[in-house]
Amino acid sequence: MGSADDYILEARNISKHYGRVQALQGITLQLQRNEILALVGDNGAGKSTLIKIIAGALRKDSGEIFLDGKKVELENPLHARTLGVEVVYQDLALINHLNVYQNLFLARELQKRFGPIRVLDQRRMEQESVEKLKMLGVKVKSCREWVGRLSGGQRQSVAVAKAASFGKKVVILDEPTAALGVDESRHVLEIVRGLKLRGASVIIITHNMEHAFAVADRFLVIRLGQVVGVRGKSETNIDEIVKMITGGVFVPSN
Repeated sequence: MGSADDYILEARNISKHYGRVQALQGITLQLQRNEILALVGDNGAGKSTLIKIIAGALRKDSGEIFLDGKKVELENPLHARTLGVEVVYQDLALINHLNVYQNLFLARELQKRFGPIRVLDQRRMEQESVEKLKMLGVKVKSCREWVGRLSGGQRQSVAVAKAASFGKKVVILDEPTAALGVDESRHVLEIVRGLKLRGASVIIITHNMEHAFAVADRFLVIRLGQVVGVRGKSETNIDEIVKMITGGVFVPSN
């Protein structure tokens, strides 16, 4: 095992119990700088629990987390975000009755001052949103359009853009192509690849192995709360990863 400095993120020997149920048992996740890591496993494997711990939404029972080589104790999701960790969950956390740029800057609104009074800088937020979406290849008719009127793929793209805009170190995507059509999935995957091109480090959780192989550099496979294999894309194939997920083969990680 390399030192913590070798990785942008390392969750080392993480364990978590829910009463008598052990959700995670000594899991280690290592995310290299400027890589896309696919975190895969069957339902109930522990993926969501691990991600929530990394995102500060759950407290681990034991283990250590290093971010950019420094040990951190994540107190809550806001703390994780201030350290540069952004997550896009399946529910997206977008507000339908707000427009695109209002969603992008939700809880991070830009302000301007008129004497002692501060007001929202709507124009600047809109301008910066247009630039962010253009940079990431996200296509919407207008940044003033209500999010509730967007297609599923557009909504997912906006959510990814929001995370990418503020995730200074790590962007975590939970099932980013779930429930999307072929064309919309392809576009979201292009955005994910674009994150890496712009220097981001990404964890993607997905049940779709074709989508995982389209973007990931490495695979971390977990089953029943334990790591059962770590593979580079060039070292493996869909069949082997599926066998690891389902228990057809057990390959302890080093």
